[in-house]
Amino acid sequence: MTKNDILCRLCKLFDFDATAASAVFAAADHEVSPERVADWFKKPGETGCRNCDDKDLAIFLNGLINTRRGRKEGAQPVPEEQLSNNMIFNKLKIALNLQADQLIEMMAAEGIEMSKHELSALFRKIDHKHYRPCSQQQLAAFLRATEKHLAGNKG
Repeated sequence: MTKNDILCRLCKLFDFDATAASAVFAAADHEVSPERVADWFKKPGETGCRNCDDKDLAIFLNGLINTRRGRKEGAQPVPEEQLSNNMIFNKLKIALNLQADQLIEMMAAEGIEMSKHELSALFRKIDHKHYRPCSQQQLAAFLRATEKHLAGNKG
């Protein structure tokens, strides 16, 4: 799953068009034109398709946290230059205000059984002895589970 795929899936999840996604970037104090966002939405090989890099996705996720949870006072977090699946998972967990029990239940619904210890290992610092990398499969399952979670909370 590329960063473009993740950005597109998140925008679809939250029903953001290019203009709304641009506003999410602005919530993290970064200006990104709707035209540039639209280029990230294009499929590889389409005219004008651009790659969304790690820093762009980190900015979007920081803006999503600000949009959904409220902006903290003071300086905004510096966007990461390299973004791992663990960081993406954690930022989405924060933006959606999800607790461990909810995450475990959501992941189980997607066929991925996790204990609280296994889940917390995904959110540890990379140099911690109990750190565990988040796989593409786990991240994809979390995105599917998030879609179901959001759909369930609409009605």
